[in-house]
Amino acid sequence: MNFLRIFTICCGFLALAASQPAHAQLRGRAGQPGGRLSQLDNAKIAFITARLTLTQDQAQRFWPTYNEFVTKRRELNRTARLLRRDASSAGLSDAQLRENFTQDFALRQQQLNLEKDYFERAQKVLTLRQLAQLYQAERDFTKEVLRRVASPADPD
Repeated sequence: MNFLRIFTICCGFLALAASQPAHAQLRGRAGQPGGRLSQLDNAKIAFITARLTLTQDQAQRFWPTYNEFVTKRRELNRTARLLRRDASSAGLSDAQLRENFTQDFALRQQQLNLEKDYFERAQKVLTLRQLAQLYQAERDFTKEVLRRVASPADPD
C-alpha cells in the first residue's frame, strides 16, 4: 500500500480519534499560534498509528507521553544545532571551544537520558514488539519524507 493511501486512511482515523480525550492536547496545540503540530507532524502520527495498531487504551496512554518526548527531543536538538553553529565561528578562543565541546557532550548525555527515560515509560504502555515497530516507523517515515523531498514530482 503506498504512502498516500496509508496517509489518507490514517487521516480518517485521526479525525475519528480527535474526538477522544487523549487527543485533546493535540487539538489544543495545533490550534494555537505557533503550535507544534504541523501537517508533517500529523502525517507522522498517522504513519505511526498505522504501523503500531494500538488499542484505544494504548493510544490514550501513548500519545501524550510520545508528544512530550518529541517536544523535549526537539528542544535538545535545537539547542545542539545552535551550539554547533556557534562552534563553527572562527572567532572563538580555545577556552570557548573547550566549553562548547563540554556543553555538546552534556547535551548528548541529556538526549541519551531522555531516550532511556522514554523507553522505560513507553514499556508501561506498549509491548517490546510495538516499541521496536515504533522506532522502525520513525525511521521509515523520515526516509519517506526525504524521498519525497528529493523527488517532489513523484505522484505517490
